[in-house]
Amino acid sequence: MAEIKRRSPGAGAILPGLDTAALSREYADSGASAISVLTDREYFGGALEDLERVRNTIAVPVLRKDFVLSEEQVWESRGAGADAILLIVRILDDAEIAALRSLAEELGMAALVEVHDAEELDRGLGAGARVLGINNRDLGTFRTRIEITLDLVSRVPDDLIIVSESGIQSRHDVERLGGAGVDAILVGEALLRAGTPGDKARELSGVPKELRRRSLGQRRRVP
Repeated sequence: MAEIKRRSPGAGAILPGLDTAALSREYADSGASAISVLTDREYFGGALEDLERVRNTIAVPVLRKDFVLSEEQVWESRGAGADAILLIVRILDDAEIAALRSLAEELGMAALVEVHDAEELDRGLGAGARVLGINNRDLGTFRTRIEITLDLVSRVPDDLIIVSESGIQSRHDVERLGGAGVDAILVGEALLRAGTPGDKARELSGVPKELRRRSLGQRRRVP
């Protein structure tokens, strides 16, 4: 999942003048299976129009990445053409997570339920998450460690999709995550700071993953 954002609270300005349509096309042509679009204006310099522009440019699924807090935002996301929304466990209570996830699914979207630690993971699972995002960024220090994902993978049921987010820099990082059974990665800054984001996306794409099941005593590689 390749991300489109102009700036972030931790990194500051990243690519302020980016062309969202051109960048989304470059990502899709380079192997990205989905595009994440930051639509928050205050912290990330985004807008819902960015998502609409991307949706009208490429055919791969599009995630609206924002601080979704209300049913109105879920409907708004569907109207803008989003295929998925982000639900951050840290800023929602359990009933809100379950209700917003359920509404998103009723409207034909997926909900990426994002967690940062074991306690949030348990809450996300309890709220019925089907697609689980594990954020490797410590929101207090903004430091990233992919070990956060690696430490939590074994606690996730095999039938859920795991997306590792933040701090993924190299193909080696992707291979470590795939070897642990992670299904997908969400990468932004490493792509945006590369001279050619498409080449970097191509470098990080196509890494095989391991099944998380351990009933046979070993993991099997899947394409």
